Amino acid sequence: MAQRPERADAQRNREAVLAAADALFAASSSPHGVSMDDIAAAAGVGKGTLFRRFGDRAGLIGAVIASRLEPLSQAVREAQDAAASSPRERVLKLLDASLRFKIENRNLMVAAEDAGVSSPYQAGHYGWWHGTLRAELEQVPGVGNTDFAAHALLAAIRADLVTHLIDGQKMAPEALRSSLAAYVDRVLGTGSA
Repeated sequence: MAQRPERADAQRNREAVLAAADALFAASSSPHGVSMDDIAAAAGVGKGTLFRRFGDRAGLIGAVIASRLEPLSQAVREAQDAAASSPRERVLKLLDASLRFKIENRNLMVAAEDAGVSSPYQAGHYGWWHGTLRAELEQVPGVGNTDFAAHALLAAIRADLVTHLIDGQKMAPEALRSSLAAYVDRVLGTGSA
């Protein structure tokens, strides 16, 4: 059965909600400081509209992240298409792209990690990142358990850690990116089997 096109007013409401949520998370000093009531009021819709449309806070946060992922997806495609780069370089580019996204969207990403079904590892975006990174790690000589290695490297860029380092310890984003590059280099070793 063909799906009906979305009504124009429903589409406008969806866009208003996503824009409001995005702006509120960006402006908030804490991922917990943004409520469904705040989002509904900023979007000019009823709270019931949020729950009907997105199900719950996790669904809304997931939709906001999905709306922000295109630049990140583009960076991933560019890293994977870089035939001249080595698998090690592609792994670093993927992790750096994810880290930059988390730096720029840290409150939103912490909220997403908090809203995981029973853990942040159950979130759809985590599964996608893990699979993408694992596939690249499989190309790097000498990396043993690529499944574990992908989890461990992603743990180094969890949004709560990024937020702690930048907001709590006042680490400069460029210093964090440099530290990640050095860490990845050490983790991946010399590249000999």
